[in-house]
Amino acid sequence: MDNYQIADFFSLLSKLMDIHGENSFKAKSYAIAAFNIEKLPMQLSDTPKEKIFGIKGIGESTGKKIIELLETGKLSALDEMISKTPSGVQEMLNIKGIGPKKISTIWKEMEIESIGELLYACQENRLKLYKGFGEKTQQNIIETIEFYLNNQGTYLYPQVEQVVPQVTAYLEKMFSPENVFLTGSFKRQSEVIEELEYVVNVSNAAIKPRFETANPPEFLEEKPDTLQYKLHNGLKLRLYTGEGELQKRLFDHSGSAEFTSAFTQQFPKVDFSKSNIANDETVFTQANISYIPPFLRESAKVIDLAKKGPLPKLIQPADIKGIIHSHSNWSDGSNTIEEMATAAIAMGLEYMVISDHSKTAFYAQGLNEEKVAAQHQYVDELNNKLKGFKIFKSIESDILYDGNLDYSNSILATFDLVIASVHSNLKMTEEKSDATPVSRH
Repeated sequence: MDNYQIADFFSLLSKLMDIHGENSFKAKSYAIAAFNIEKLPMQLSDTPKEKIFGIKGIGESTGKKIIELLETGKLSALDEMISKTPSGVQEMLNIKGIGPKKISTIWKEMEIESIGELLYACQENRLKLYKGFGEKTQQNIIETIEFYLNNQGTYLYPQVEQVVPQVTAYLEKMFSPENVFLTGSFKRQSEVIEELEYVVNVSNAAIKPRFETANPPEFLEEKPDTLQYKLHNGLKLRLYTGEGELQKRLFDHSGSAEFTSAFTQQFPKVDFSKSNIANDETVFTQANISYIPPFLRESAKVIDLAKKGPLPKLIQPADIKGIIHSHSNWSDGSNTIEEMATAAIAMGLEYMVISDHSKTAFYAQGLNEEKVAAQHQYVDELNNKLKGFKIFKSIESDILYDGNLDYSNSILATFDLVIASVHSNLKMTEEKSDATPVSRH
């Protein structure tokens, strides 16, 4: 164990002690020890144990812990701290802009125990209600969390969609367009993408030298028929390589492993060489089943549906006639209801469900009974004004600890739609949750 590793142990111990509100003098002394250990000209592992206590900046308590680390590879004081700190709270230390003191407030006062919960609280403007957190700090935390999450190896489809044109153009420039084919989870339009996949009709030996540029992507893995890299933005890139049987390789990687395996087992006589590179509909024609587009090739069950006839027509953007669960500036939204309705009309929509926060969500300016009545009167006026467009009255009503909603039955009856939601009782035990059904109004 080198000095940097030892310093990391003490630095983490110091931070966790601050989060728990432990002795601030001790916490600071361990932070100083971490700093001093990193700067030492010699390795502590090579230093006689009796001389460790004489090193400047290392007292008796720190010295004993250093010896414990060198002998066991563990630090019992740190293990104890880790055992009583939720993993999500520890992970918050990776978020720039919030130190141990702020994390302590987030955990103990706001009862937030994960980065996901923290991001949600920031988006609801809850963080700035607490001492030490302003509007700017809250926004910085949102941006930092989103950046952190984006670099954890998984991405949402829209995020990957933004970089696909550049990656495709880059590969086509190196290997020519007729040899590069987008495939995998992105082609299937999966919600979460772990890696961007291409079939490249070129051998590994020809591909690898082309990636050896002045600023190359990180090389991760090589197999006889694949190469994997990590791009500079953190996204993994997998190339299915080789020459020959191009149509079959394109089909194999256009569906999930479950789908592809089931298809080849059920239709072993399909001749993939007869398939068009740009369109694999002839594969399904040979199998005598309806065409299954790539975005439905996730489960083997879809094959059984395709055997019965044409697949059901999918919902298209033009089929969407309204938007549900909208917050206005009556609670924590940014726009007036009329502005939102006007924007919806411009999009060709026919209705909107306005569902601001209920009164328990005080941090989001939730609507009390008087504001509910005033909003409903306002919505009635807008519905009379906006001919051909309907605004429905709704509310995001909090589920209280006893399972009831936070309005009386008479108030709930005035809404067209009630959305029941949990905001403040996220730590309810499973037993309590099971024993407390949500009231039905």
